[in-house]
Amino acid sequence: MTPATASAASAAPAESTEFAGKTALVTGAARGVGRETVALLHARGARVVALDLRPDVKNLAEEFPGVAVTQGDVTQEETAHRAVTTALDAFGGLDILVNNAGRTQNKPVTETTAEDWDTVMAVNARGSFFCAREAFRAMKSRGGGAIVSTGSYASTVALPEGVAYSASKGALAQLTKVLAVEGGPLGIRANLVAAGVIETDFLDTIRPDSRAYLASFGAAQPLGRVARPEEIAEVLCFLVSPRSSFVTGAVVAADGGFTAL
Repeated sequence: MTPATASAASAAPAESTEFAGKTALVTGAARGVGRETVALLHARGARVVALDLRPDVKNLAEEFPGVAVTQGDVTQEETAHRAVTTALDAFGGLDILVNNAGRTQNKPVTETTAEDWDTVMAVNARGSFFCAREAFRAMKSRGGGAIVSTGSYASTVALPEGVAYSASKGALAQLTKVLAVEGGPLGIRANLVAAGVIETDFLDTIRPDSRAYLASFGAAQPLGRVARPEEIAEVLCFLVSPRSSFVTGAVVAADGGFTAL
């Protein structure tokens, strides 16, 4: 473990009561950043609803006692409504939304099809909007709350072969700012984490060499490596915690310094 890694790992206690009495909904919760976010929120006292398209989201209920799970596609309005209703029925309200469900695509502009574009935009922009809208309604009646989305540095820099992905994450960044402006008078904060390359299974279904491909990006970061899922989860949790109570409408870079170059 490098000194930088050791510092990140010890930055916050594994368990606390920071989120005691709060209810959180995490999308894209089954694996990677989503799973780590569920783990941190649960360990720090939150009541959590975990949403994912994949059936293995149900395993979280066994791994983290008390976590409510729901399976569904975030691109469908009914899924967002059902997930928020689950939070209201199971825990009496909703205080936190972590918009983490995402989809990627790596193709040149000329090879990106209408289906490619629509699929990526549907998950990253449309699905995030549905979840944010339903959460916003619940938080408004509750007197406030916090929304954070997993974005990407691709929303601020141009990545070759990432036209649909970059556009969708740019849309998500703008959605976040509108939520912050409308939510401010209601006590609702909204922020976005512009994440860099993360060591997850995100590309496993697209590239057979996905892990080696992701690792190859490490040299491009000033920190010399890609992110671990729990490092991004920590930033997400900070932005929905009382520690960030005066932060809203922000796009927070967690990219190993890539966009500082």
